[in-house]
Amino acid sequence: MTTETIETIEDFETFADLGLSENILKALTEMGFTKPSPIQAQGIPAVMQGSDVIGQAQTGTGKTAAFGIPVLERIDTSSNAVQALILCPTRELAVQVSEEIGRLAKFQRGIKIEAIYGGDSIDRQIRSLKKGVHIVVGTPGRVMDHMQRRTLKFDEVRMMVLDEADEMLDMGFREDIESILADMPEDRQTILFSATMSKPIMSITKRFLNDPILIKVVRNELTNVNIEQVCFEVKPQAKVEVMTRLIDMYHLKSLLVFCNTKRKVDEIVEELQLRGYASEGIHGDLRQQQRSNVMSKFKAGVTTILVATDVAARGIDVSGLDGVINFDIPLDEEYYVHRIGRTGRAGMSGKAFSLVARDEKFRIKTIENYTKVKIEKGVIPSYEDIVGVRKARFVESISASIQEGDTDLYEDVLEMLRHSGFSTEQIVAALAKQIMGVQKNEYSDSNLAWEERRGGEGRREGGSDRFERRSSGGSTGGRFDRGSRDGGSREGDRRGPSSGGDRFPRERSSSESRAPRERDGEAKRTAAPEPGMTRLFLSLGRKDHIMPRDIVGAIAGEANIPGKTIGAIDIYDKFTFVDVPERDARTVLRAMDGNTIKGKAVQIDIAK
Repeated sequence: MTTETIETIEDFETFADLGLSENILKALTEMGFTKPSPIQAQGIPAVMQGSDVIGQAQTGTGKTAAFGIPVLERIDTSSNAVQALILCPTRELAVQVSEEIGRLAKFQRGIKIEAIYGGDSIDRQIRSLKKGVHIVVGTPGRVMDHMQRRTLKFDEVRMMVLDEADEMLDMGFREDIESILADMPEDRQTILFSATMSKPIMSITKRFLNDPILIKVVRNELTNVNIEQVCFEVKPQAKVEVMTRLIDMYHLKSLLVFCNTKRKVDEIVEELQLRGYASEGIHGDLRQQQRSNVMSKFKAGVTTILVATDVAARGIDVSGLDGVINFDIPLDEEYYVHRIGRTGRAGMSGKAFSLVARDEKFRIKTIENYTKVKIEKGVIPSYEDIVGVRKARFVESISASIQEGDTDLYEDVLEMLRHSGFSTEQIVAALAKQIMGVQKNEYSDSNLAWEERRGGEGRREGGSDRFERRSSGGSTGGRFDRGSRDGGSREGDRRGPSSGGDRFPRERSSSESRAPRERDGEAKRTAAPEPGMTRLFLSLGRKDHIMPRDIVGAIAGEANIPGKTIGAIDIYDKFTFVDVPERDARTVLRAMDGNTIKGKAVQIDIAK
């Protein structure tokens, strides 16, 4: 394997120096691109010479153009067969990639691109494929559906691209990916892009790639210097209040808010809407039409705040974001880099605010060690600060209206109100109150930051650090088959347990199990969990027809932790034991509280 390492992100040649066709250069100029990013400058020549390529780079580094441009350069429009297949982990990313390649192909006549993903009409996709498509961009689940229907044929595929390969594996698509790769022509060119080079990734590259070139983008700092990174130590129940104060204080008009679970997305959207903020949520339980509507409103500026889970946010590409707020601190350091990298693009400045509960503090330290960047500790704006800011904006707004003129029609309103017995001061104050919309609440005079524990004093001030759940919010619940996660939809799970080996823990047979099964009530595990793991009890078992992958899918999908970190799973007739990392145990308990597995309500607790 050849390795090319980029040590800086500056002083690379122009696109014109890469030997691209005039049509591609014309499209790049129209899109405003003049200088290739490191992954583009190194990746495009390697891909165009026909080599298999592994590109290791973070989100937002220009990976789509790095493989999209060579794909377009090799398309033969005289044939209507599929010549390139691009796999993406989510429907949003599939749509984004197809649109980006479409813009690059603007001046190349006859090139047809189709995005195929779950949630969209499969009949419409079949009709489009029958008419002839050169480039297919799809999610693994829906590509498998078309393969089994024989509506997608790979006989003339010259290039195969795996985009965000690590994310696809984390979402449980390893078996699908291997099936798709095995069905490809042997003489195809394979390009794989991933933010990390895990063992499963390397296993796929050894099996399916031929002497690949490894292009690794190395940055001195993983996060953009144009992004202001600040964390705020907040009591969990006050996070929404602090978030709205930050929105007002910094006048954030276009904002992404990240949560770790689907349920939290729904809760936050409800609270923001009740407070008058134009917000919408996006997560894996939404139908495709709902997701499209949400994104259309956000891109049009009708919705100013988009609340999302990490997986659902893959593929969201909105320019000009004012900032990102980490409502929950991500469980993976790379997710933090992906999240905040959505602001501060194209030389613009951005803000990344993190709301840190006491039990999340250690994650901030881990993120700082990973990114090599100090995240400054911020001071929560006070209620008086917010009132002052809104007053100043109110005065600016009124001054602008007066300067615009055209106020003659309304000049008698003041006299009308005076005749009703109100003074000018009272009238102005009432109008300001109505327009500013700021009112006192239970947090107005409170200290919203948590304080360091001292000596042997109680666990924490004010009782539990647990976030208050609203009875009217909550999750929509639902199934946890592979098709219902935040990735490409699958219409049913057609195969048995994954053969991936390192993704889903297998169920022990009766001869292997450490616990006797004569009577379910007498089943006991004789072995303690491994160091660093916590054992959980689930109220579902073999009689509920659940399998290890169902449990892994539920916990990984709802608690947003990598499935590979989940330990041993013992399934008995009426209940199950599962080991999870100690640091994630509370997160799993919160996320699974009141949830379902395969449509059946589950109770979960720490095993006794």
